[in-house]
Amino acid sequence: MGADLVYEPKWDGFRCLVFRDADLVELVSRNQRPLTRYFPELLEPLARSLPERCVVDGEVVIAGPRGLDFDALLQRIHPAGSRVTRLAGDTPASYIAFDLLALDDADLRPLPFSRRRSLLESSLTRPDPQVRITPATRDPEVAREWFRRFEGAGLDGVMAKPEGLRYREGERVMTKVKHQRSADCVVGGFRWHAAGAGVGSLLLGLYDGAGTLHHVGVTASFTAQRRLELVEEVGPQRLGDEAVGHPWRSVDGSAAVGRQPGTPSRWTVTRDLSFIPLRPERVCEVAYDHLQGDRFRHATTFLRWRPDRDPASCTYGQLEVAVPAEVADVFRAASHGANP
Repeated sequence: MGADLVYEPKWDGFRCLVFRDADLVELVSRNQRPLTRYFPELLEPLARSLPERCVVDGEVVIAGPRGLDFDALLQRIHPAGSRVTRLAGDTPASYIAFDLLALDDADLRPLPFSRRRSLLESSLTRPDPQVRITPATRDPEVAREWFRRFEGAGLDGVMAKPEGLRYREGERVMTKVKHQRSADCVVGGFRWHAAGAGVGSLLLGLYDGAGTLHHVGVTASFTAQRRLELVEEVGPQRLGDEAVGHPWRSVDGSAAVGRQPGTPSRWTVTRDLSFIPLRPERVCEVAYDHLQGDRFRHATTFLRWRPDRDPASCTYGQLEVAVPAEVADVFRAASHGANP
């Protein structure tokens, strides 16, 4: 950790740019997808809090008594306007700002981050419970405390930003310090690589207390050589297309009980999610950073095969679960002299 760094919590939400021009407020994702219609409850709070003309970078989150609720965010990406309206009332979103990119006619992106942060703080002077500025500190010990205490509030980790950093779109120029843990998982299937050469991802499973194997995520990002090797390594466990007896298929080949792979979501309606079933006989150890409910939040990293582990011993009980905390606790802790 360097002396010229500013540390911020890494929030688990939707990255979102807010464009305001007088009465017009638009929300856009970092890959240019419109988000305004999915979060109508944010328009008035943003109009009250932001300067008349500006562009702000931040995160849309939904906070509950057990921290940030990413599943509730996913429920918003739905075509039915009536459902969006209902959810906006039941689970209202908030916006956490962490950068100011434009103010009036000025493009602030060439300015150093420390200056943009100062302008952000001086510009958002009308507080609103649904619009907040992310806490920040130059003290690495405070950042370590956030990292240790507030994972249960939904923090992915801590961001470290050089004070002199210009805003660089689409580039990974900041350091993300994320939680890393490992788990032993049953390998229940695989998907071919998109290019058709070798294994693209291994499908991971964990058993619940009733003995049901749930699909909890994937491990991928193998080298080209490793993808080909994995085809041979999982070959002895391959089942036929009918997958009779597989825990993620019933006797007639339809979906079985428990969480299974291959179900389209609002993000994957056009993606081929079919998989090659494997007898759940092999165990691998993977590194993961965060749990989202009963599954891994992001793709995991393959570490090694575990031939010494009995697949039946790969249960949810081995996972480390963060102690729940309220998001408000993060802001209360930061208010005691932590901000730069």
